[in-house]
Amino acid sequence: MKNLIYWSPFISNVGTVKSCLNSALAFNKFSKKNFNVKIINVFGEWNPHLDLIKKNNIEVINFYPNIAKFIPSSGYIKSRLAYVFIFLISFFPLLNLLKKEKNSFFIAHLITSLPLFLNLIFNFNCKIILRISGFPKLNILRKFFWKITSKKIFLTTCPTEELKEKLINSKLFDNSKLKFLPDAIINIQDFINKKNIKYNIPTKKKFILSVGRLTRQKNYEYLINELSLFLKKNLDYDFLILGDGEDKKMLKNLINDLNLNDRIFLLGHVDNPFYFMKKASIFILASLWEEVGFVIVEAALSNLLIVSSDCPNGPKEFLGNGSGGFLFKTNIKNSLNKILNDLNYNQLSDKRILAKKNVLKYTRFRHHLEFKKLLSF
Repeated sequence: MKNLIYWSPFISNVGTVKSCLNSALAFNKFSKKNFNVKIINVFGEWNPHLDLIKKNNIEVINFYPNIAKFIPSSGYIKSRLAYVFIFLISFFPLLNLLKKEKNSFFIAHLITSLPLFLNLIFNFNCKIILRISGFPKLNILRKFFWKITSKKIFLTTCPTEELKEKLINSKLFDNSKLKFLPDAIINIQDFINKKNIKYNIPTKKKFILSVGRLTRQKNYEYLINELSLFLKKNLDYDFLILGDGEDKKMLKNLINDLNLNDRIFLLGHVDNPFYFMKKASIFILASLWEEVGFVIVEAALSNLLIVSSDCPNGPKEFLGNGSGGFLFKTNIKNSLNKILNDLNYNQLSDKRILAKKNVLKYTRFRHHLEFKKLLSF
């Protein structure tokens, strides 16, 4: 039996965390006879998920499991210092682990610089897989580092075909080892269990929904400004946002300045968005970049009409360049507002159906099948 070890130390609960956990759960459920699944808990970041992890008999490898409260989780400078700290405290524990591991696959999701660096310097008997998430900025330092470490990487996976093509053109990796692997986003049984759990919805009107962290990436300032124009002309709609983050205060002030406190509602983080998706009329993603966008896949599964920015590198690929939803120009004034005002309601059914078909490749089971093929590469 081969070991499948997941390395994904995180300081905030980003989509990659869910992707990593779902991948581990998928392999544990569907390939128990072939793989022994393990997750490295560096500083206690996985502690909130331990009940689920242990319930599924996934082994946890602890380095320093009780110091999470000392790790800053917000602020650009503090987060960078946290990454350096995690790198330093993990150096020798990870080195010792990799030296011992044989007949194993090591999957690096986040803070990948440490395992790649160790793999460059030492010769291990386990195979290192770089799992690229999001939309990486190819600055000079990253390009140089990936170039010198790529020769000893067993496999590099990308969450979208668009990102794969970009990396092929960059010539940083051996193209034969560069593969497209959709994220493990959807657990069908989980969706069935959660979609009817009721929440209090603060409006009796039809509503537009957006879900995501209140950060620059999600581009809520642009979204609120665009929707302010639509809402003032369409009094039968309100706008609900599920999510929390560092931009919350700024967005509250913006909503107040627009005199839309009774039309736009910031509802904070909600673990289960499916009930809101079931009741919403339109789902909007305004991100500046996305890997695919977990919430866009969940919205499609919920039969929601999707309107998204054409940002790199996942939403337009998932929506078939507009066949499965509507695309507006990223961060361009009046681009979103025009689409909302010009919606052709005769097209909506076909778009929903196509988007829902695209959900299939993002289930845990499909992810497991595709990843299993790549491991035998």
